[in-house]
Amino acid sequence: MRRILPFIPVVVLVLLGVLFAGYGLHHDPQVQPNALIGKPLPTKAFPPLSGGPPVLTASQLHGKPGLVNVLGSWCGPCIIESPQLMQLKQAGVNIVGVTWMDQPGNTQAFLDKYGNPFSQVLVGGEDSAVEFGITAAPETFIVNSKGMVVDKHVGIITEADVPALVKEVQSLD
Repeated sequence: MRRILPFIPVVVLVLLGVLFAGYGLHHDPQVQPNALIGKPLPTKAFPPLSGGPPVLTASQLHGKPGLVNVLGSWCGPCIIESPQLMQLKQAGVNIVGVTWMDQPGNTQAFLDKYGNPFSQVLVGGEDSAVEFGITAAPETFIVNSKGMVVDKHVGIITEADVPALVKEVQSLD
C-alpha cells in the first residue's frame, strides 16, 4: 500500500487532465445557451427597484413587444452599453431591466449616473441567472407582445446593433 500512495496524486491529475482535454476539445465556446427562445419569459416575480410587491417581468412590458435587459451596476460592459439603451428608449423601444447579483442602492446609483432607459427595473438578485439562463451580463431578450422570447442578444449592445433591434421590436407589433 505504501508503494501505491505516492502515485495516487499523479493518477488523479492524469484523470483530471483527460477530462479537461476531452471537454475542452469538444466544447464550442461560441455556443450560447438559448433555452428561452420560443418560450415565455420566466414566471418568477421580482420586486421593482422603486418598491412594492413582486411583479412578473412580462407584465411590465404591458402587452407590447420590447426588450428585457439583464444588468448589474458592477458590470463594465453594462456601462458601455448604457448610451445605446438610451438610444433604444428614445426610439420608442420599451425596455425592462432585471438586475443580477446587485444591491438596490448600487443599481439606483448606476441609473442616476448613466441614465435610466428602463420603463421598470426589477431586482432579480442571483435568481435572475437561473430564471433567464444567462451566462454573463449584459444579456438582452427580445420579447413579443405575448411575452414570448423571440431572440436573445448576448453581450454589449453596440451602436451598430441599435437600428436592427429597433426594427426587430417594431416588427413584432
